[in-house]
Amino acid sequence: MNLLNIMLMTQPEGSDGNPYQGIIMMVLIIGVFYMFFIRPQQKKAKEAVKMRDALKKGDKIVTVGGIHGKIIEVSDATFTIEVEGQNRLKINKDAVSPSGDTVVGKQK
Repeated sequence: MNLLNIMLMTQPEGSDGNPYQGIIMMVLIIGVFYMFFIRPQQKKAKEAVKMRDALKKGDKIVTVGGIHGKIIEVSDATFTIEVEGQNRLKINKDAVSPSGDTVVGKQK
């Protein structure tokens, strides 16, 4: 059975195969995509949210834009961070990178 027949879910001429074979193959392909692509992305997103919720005052962070700073105030949806030169920035919690070159979430 060639790829075109699978995609069109039709049987080649003169074939007495299973008429549900194309549907079964599509279900298997969708299952593989879910197991190897969708599920790991969901797990990674949950871990990032958990890491952001665990951050507290005094932790050093790196934003997704590459700004390094130290948390000086925590609110429901934002952090106030202090960067070099004692400048303060208010950033969204989603802007904190879940990984980076520095130790994220740990005090030095």
